[in-house]
Amino acid sequence: MRRSPRLAPAIALAIAGLVSAGSAFAGDAAWRDSIAWQGATARMQAAGDGWRLQPKAGDAIDIAAQLMKTDTASPMFDGLFALAQAELSKAQVEAISDNAYDNGRPIPCSCFETGEKWRYVWTRDLSFAADLSLAKLRPERTRNALRFKLSDLRVGAPQGTYVVQDTGSGGSWPISSDRVVWFLAARGLVDAPLGDADAKRFNDEVWHALTDTLAQDRAFVFDRETGLYRGETSFLDWREQSYPRWTADDVAFIAQSFSLSTNVLHYEALRLGERMARERGDARAEEYATQAKALATQIERRFWREDRGLYMSYIGTAAHPVPFEAYDLLGLSLLIDSGIAPEARARLALATYPMLDSGSPVIWPQQPGIAIYHNRAIWPFVSAYSLRAARKVSDSARIEHEVRSILRGAALAGSNMENYELVTQAVHVDDGALSGPVVNSPRQLWSVAGYLAMVMEGVFGLEPDGSIAPKIPATLVPMLFGERDRISLRLPDRDIVLVRPAKIDGDLLVAGKRERDGSRETVQLVAQRSATKAATSPLDAAAFAPASPDAPSIVQSGSRWTIDVPVNHSLYIDGALRSDASSQVRTVQLPQQDAQQCASLTRVEHGIESLHSPTRCIGVDIAIDGAWPRSWRAPKAGRYAVSADFTNTHGPINTGITAAVKTLVATCDGVEEQRGTLVMPHGAARQRSSAVVIDVPAAATCRFTLRDGVNMSYLTHNARYTGGVGGIDGPLNDATLGALHAVPLRAAQQEKSAR
Repeated sequence: MRRSPRLAPAIALAIAGLVSAGSAFAGDAAWRDSIAWQGATARMQAAGDGWRLQPKAGDAIDIAAQLMKTDTASPMFDGLFALAQAELSKAQVEAISDNAYDNGRPIPCSCFETGEKWRYVWTRDLSFAADLSLAKLRPERTRNALRFKLSDLRVGAPQGTYVVQDTGSGGSWPISSDRVVWFLAARGLVDAPLGDADAKRFNDEVWHALTDTLAQDRAFVFDRETGLYRGETSFLDWREQSYPRWTADDVAFIAQSFSLSTNVLHYEALRLGERMARERGDARAEEYATQAKALATQIERRFWREDRGLYMSYIGTAAHPVPFEAYDLLGLSLLIDSGIAPEARARLALATYPMLDSGSPVIWPQQPGIAIYHNRAIWPFVSAYSLRAARKVSDSARIEHEVRSILRGAALAGSNMENYELVTQAVHVDDGALSGPVVNSPRQLWSVAGYLAMVMEGVFGLEPDGSIAPKIPATLVPMLFGERDRISLRLPDRDIVLVRPAKIDGDLLVAGKRERDGSRETVQLVAQRSATKAATSPLDAAAFAPASPDAPSIVQSGSRWTIDVPVNHSLYIDGALRSDASSQVRTVQLPQQDAQQCASLTRVEHGIESLHSPTRCIGVDIAIDGAWPRSWRAPKAGRYAVSADFTNTHGPINTGITAAVKTLVATCDGVEEQRGTLVMPHGAARQRSSAVVIDVPAAATCRFTLRDGVNMSYLTHNARYTGGVGGIDGPLNDATLGALHAVPLRAAQQEKSAR
């Protein structure tokens, strides 16, 4: 695979010097009406009131003038803004469809369809698109589409209003638990004037959905031992693309692990809950504030990887909370925008995250032997979030980079595509069995929204509160301004005019003097030095990680366990690094303990660590069989993690709505009733559920019972589901249970859990 280095700092400074001198950068002159890339060229020309685009391949595309308009030195920039609006209009439909719902029949909904190839409304896609720009541009239709993803329960309790988690890994929620992204979209709509009756009604709907969904996730998804919410990474929900290969058959690991993006989304939902509670004088405001603060602390503590200067995409389970050499741009960007990350770390992490001339990969490092989709790919909507994060920390190099990547991709493809191959930015690359992107839809909704956000927010500085705060890299001045002294954005209710400074002696143009004349706001730009230095990341964006190794071989020898660590491998025990890949000691011995010990291996090649092997646990594991309720006399006092063997064959491992969710209730002598969640996802083989941690007094007998939990088949919304069981045939929340397992926690684990 070819590598494309970023612009070296010296070159970037030279370009800035040309801009300062008032000279046009020759390469940018072409970007005004044409973009050449790896032997192909896209061209744009004005055609009457509209434009004509000749993409890299195919027929020319005529683009009509739209309600909103930019006036810059670049017909390419102006025409593609009109194209994004035209594609948004095509996405506005009165009926949606998907083969998994109503057998593919049209479902009435004044909504947005997700893309040319995706004719349904999915919570995640809609919400990110709304947060980027749709809530601002089409508030009424966005409210209506978001309502489609709310539901009450057709069975179960407590009755309320809940956000729908779409079909997904292991039978959907709570394996995937990022449905709270819905509130990221809603926060841009709850500020609408309450004189609008529909806006007032929506505000109330958001409040009820927020309180009910947060309570449900707190009960079934939140892990008290780590202070984090369990579940899969948001958006990166095709597990083989970014999780270890063995998770293709082991979704239980994903259900018990913790991801950066999903936890940041829960933080944002809690912050919205605090805000809306305060507005209503509701006592839950302090509760939400406390939970958000505690969650932010754990996110910062557990996901930061000092040796990389990056935040990890996900970490292991509560029993084995290992760090992973896995990073994703969406999670990082959401984190930076949330304000959780300290300013210095936010700047460092974004500057460290690798990129090529083509764009920024959605994951790093790339995974070997995996087809192109999330792996080896650029996703424009993620680039738009990266642009937002770059503006947050005033990273001029990343701002420029994402603007160019989003612009180039749309121009060459002739549409705002779902994704692109990383190195070529092509819509498809032949690579045998690894060819891809595997799926790639034109006019993908969140890509369209990302392009619109790039223009309105990324270039013209339109903030969510309506203020204007441009941060334009000086290196974009030749393309946008040419010989002009001003550029403008016409919106339905206002015009924004940006005036370039006479002299550019910095790398970032920001707002100076402002003038308002009716609906027109003119902003005089001034140059400043950005806070982040333009530096090339030491990480190769297209580099591959080694393949994950097999689980460690652990041999009992007398009163000890022996683990042979292969050359170039690292060994982790109970979440901590025990033997580094560079260590000369290749045999590790563990004393037998009353508590269980868990181990995994990684392989290190060329300075990059693989994803972890499957985890292997050794030591005390007490099986509890018999009829329910089950009784057990603890051998000693302490804290125990209780889980269950199970099989759940009610759906395929990659989709469905019937992950089994049960509440395990422990009644032990001398202590109050204790309870927790057993999550049991789809899978062909026997698996081990998530664990419930209980305190057991000395010589106590504990009685275990099961109570019904809830899953997505309980939602009225899924009465339409025809893609598997749990839909039109009625709710289903069941698994075949085997033995319970009580595993004593070591003293160190108990102390860590108590913190």
